[in-house]
Order: sequence, then structure tokens, then C-alpha cells
Amino acid sequence: MAARKVYVVGVGMTKFEKPGRRDDFDYPQMAKEAATKALGDAGLQYSHIEQAVVGYVYGDSTCGQRAVYQLGMTGIPVYNVNNACSTGSSALFLAKQLVEGGTSDCVMALGFEKMERGSLGSKYMDRTNPMDKHVVVLQDRYGISASPITPQMFGSAAREHMELYGTKPEHLAKIAWKNHHHSVNNPYSQFTTDYSLEQIINSPMISDPLTKLQCCPTSDGSACAIVCSEDFVRRRGLQRQAVEIVGMEMSTDFPSTFQENSCMKMVGYDMTKSASKKLFQKAGCKPSDVDVVELHDCFSANELITYEALGLCGEGKAGEMVDRGDNTYGGKYVINPSGGLISKGHPLGATGLAQCSELCWQLRGQAGKRQLSGARLALQHNLGLGGACVVTLYQLGFPEYATRASPRNGVSMATASGKKLQCEPVFDMIETKIKSEGKSMVKKVNASYLFKVKGTDGAVTEWLVDLKSGSGVCKKGGGKAECTITINDGDLMDMVSGKLTGQKAFFTGKLKVAGNTAAALKLQSIFPQPGKAKL
Repeated sequence: MAARKVYVVGVGMTKFEKPGRRDDFDYPQMAKEAATKALGDAGLQYSHIEQAVVGYVYGDSTCGQRAVYQLGMTGIPVYNVNNACSTGSSALFLAKQLVEGGTSDCVMALGFEKMERGSLGSKYMDRTNPMDKHVVVLQDRYGISASPITPQMFGSAAREHMELYGTKPEHLAKIAWKNHHHSVNNPYSQFTTDYSLEQIINSPMISDPLTKLQCCPTSDGSACAIVCSEDFVRRRGLQRQAVEIVGMEMSTDFPSTFQENSCMKMVGYDMTKSASKKLFQKAGCKPSDVDVVELHDCFSANELITYEALGLCGEGKAGEMVDRGDNTYGGKYVINPSGGLISKGHPLGATGLAQCSELCWQLRGQAGKRQLSGARLALQHNLGLGGACVVTLYQLGFPEYATRASPRNGVSMATASGKKLQCEPVFDMIETKIKSEGKSMVKKVNASYLFKVKGTDGAVTEWLVDLKSGSGVCKKGGGKAECTITINDGDLMDMVSGKLTGQKAFFTGKLKVAGNTAAALKLQSIFPQPGKAKL
């Protein structure tokens, strides 16, 4: 049985809080709030949920059941998940598999954490600590100080990067400054203070070179996502908000974590690199295609080395990427628009699902003042030492149903006039053809096209037909393409039916081609050709 497509149709989260700040914020209360918001976002009832995967790190067994029983006691399977700081994404990973494999049509992934104040520490002193081998690497490379062990590990990774590539402490401070600045517009963020770069640099040193404002806080909070099959989405009419999980990969540690005397690899560099490589290969795209990223910035050092591990920049080039501003609005990517863990907070079981929530809002155009105009492909990275790394790609599942306020091309993803164009069935046929013959079409055509089709009322609708990599794609909405075709709706239909040749359309000004004109010669390979119309 082929794997089914999986969609996120509802997300919700609480505001992340300093542990103990609220008396009414035990895990049942925070979990109920996040789950109720996610169900409301999807327009569903708890009775629609067939299974639930619940993640948390600190708590007794079956806290997951206690959390969801408030929503309804329907007898469904409930799984409790603990995978360190990647717990939330691990819950989502399992929920996706339940839908993808055909076991269920609608599954809830819920994460929460009620934490203690101060740095993380070990809870059990009468058994082997799962981080014992990580500590040996730290001891052998840089030694151990009296400061908390986790910032020592990530601070040592930063020191290693500086030694290898000449990175400066200012690069780390700039990352923290950027994330604190982003969080000002996030009502769910634990911190919303817009610190200056000087304040970041001059805050108390925690573990050289990491200062306090470059370290994530402990937090209380919860987040939730509802994932469904395509059949469920269509039956319930949820296409407008459905976000497709394009791909999702999890990696655990490799021998390099302990055998290469590298603190960068000890804190998960190779896990991230392996998972992201598999993700992009399977998805048929590349890191440069990504628009917006939520990544695991437990410390500014981890965000810096993760740029390279994810392939967002070349090895050793993270400092240059920071200096160019390619990690914020106006640059190549917007990374951690939510404020990231550093400013939004880090309730361990909720973090991965909060990242998912932010990226779904970004893709739907619902991120408010944080919105990246026209975000189309989103990347998530969630890391837990010990270890596990989960990376995920998202895109709108049914862009033809969505209307976003500020796409990059300035045109709504839906037809601007609201009137259906004559050519819409043509692009539906192209999409169907790509689904069955995509790989062979990519091999034959090896080109990408942006069609700008003008209706009788003057409104322009765009379609992107990308046959450059993977299995190809045809979707309504703008995007990057090497060849832009501008034409009236009626003229396009005349060309497809054979009433108008491409050559005549071009020389009479009915067809305008910009960019790679040679690619236009291959259009007959993608259009339905009842009349064998040619260019």
C-alpha cells in the first residue's frame, strides 16, 4: 500500500510562561487550552480524533491520558512519548505515521511541559545517566567547569566552530538579538523585550562564549496539532487550511557523536545533517527553496551550527550568513520568526508542536505582524540530546483553495476576481499528468514556467509548472521560474485547442515570454494537445 499524504488541519498553543508564574497552569489546564484551540482551528470535535500521541518529559506515566480525558473519554488509544527536547516533534512524527500508514484518518499530537525554575538537571541519581558519554567528549575536548552542563556543551560547540572557521562571539550575539527582536510580535512568547545587541553581549556569562540572553529559558506551556488523511480533509471540506507535511525525517546519533572528539558532533550536528539530507532528497527540493524556518535554538550556538547542518549555507559560512542578514526579514530566509526557543521559551514537550503551529500560520498567511509575505515552503528542526533530531518540510496542501493577504507577487493565490477562468481545467489536467508521469516529464522538459493568465475582467491568476526536479509540480499561485508566460485566458484556450499557433500568438503580441525563451519551445510537452497546438 502506498503511503498516504498527511495534512495538518488544526494547530493551537498556549502562551509560554515562566515556571510557576501562574497558579492555574498545571499540565491538564495548559493541555486542554492548546488542544481545544487546535480542534477549534480545524472545526472538529474530539470525537473525530481516532488516536492521540502525547509528549512530555517531566511527569509520571499516563499524564497523556489525564490531559486528553478532559476533552472526552472516547476510549481511543493514547500514547505517551518522551524524547528529550525533540519530544513534541516525535509525537507529531508518530501521529503522521499512523495516518500515513492507513491506521487512522485523524490523529492528535499534543505536547506540554510543566518545568522547574533554573537550569535542567538529572532527576535520577541511582542509575546511568543517558548523557554520560556526551560528558566524556566535553571533558576530553575542553574540560568541565562549575556552570550548568548543557550550556557548557553548546558553548563548547561554539568554541570549536570559532577555532575551525574564525566565527566571532558577535555572530552568536547577533542571532540572539534577532530572535529577541522577532519575539516582540509574538503574543505566545515568554519574552517580548526588544533587547539591544549591547544588552545581549553584556548580559551575564553562562558558559563562554554564551551569555544569559543567548540561552533559552525553562518554560511552562503546551501546543497541539491535528493531522489527517487527504480523504478526511476532502470529506470535511478542510482544504482551505490544510498544510501538507511534505516530508519528515528523524535521526539518532552516529558513532561520530562520541568517537571524533568534536563537541559540534556531540550536540547533534551529524544527526541534523543526516536527517535534512534525507528529507530534501525524498522531497525533491533543496534547502535554497525554503522560505521560512523554525529551528532548535536552545542556545545561539546551536542555531549557528544548524544553519550549516541543514544546508542553509556552506560549511564554515554561518558567520557570513549572519552578517548578510540572511536569517531575518529581507534576507534569504526568515529563521525563527516566532522568537525561537531563546525568546519564545522552551517547554520541552511542547516546543516541536509550537514550531509546527508557527509554520502553519506562516504558510496560511495568519502570522500577523510576524508574517513573511508569500511564504510557500517551511522547514522545521527540533533536536534533543541523547539523542534525536526531527526535521520536517511543510507547504499548503491545496493552494487553489487558499487566499493569502500578501503573497510575494502581489496576487492572491485564488483567482483575484473570484471568477473561474476557462483555462483552469487545463492546469488541472497538467497537474494530473504530472502526478502520473512527473519523473519522465522532468527528464524530458527540464524547465520551470510561471503562467500569468489574464481574465476578461483584467484580473491576473498565476500557475507555477515546475519540471526541474523530483516528480514535478503544478500549482496555482506564484513562485520562482525560469520562463514567464503572460497571456489572456481566451488566447491560451485557442492555443491549447489548436485555433492559434504559438508562433502567431507571439508575433501578434498575444503571448509574451520573459526569461528563458528556449524553454517556451517545450510547452507542447506539458499541455493537453487535442489540436496539437505548438509553439
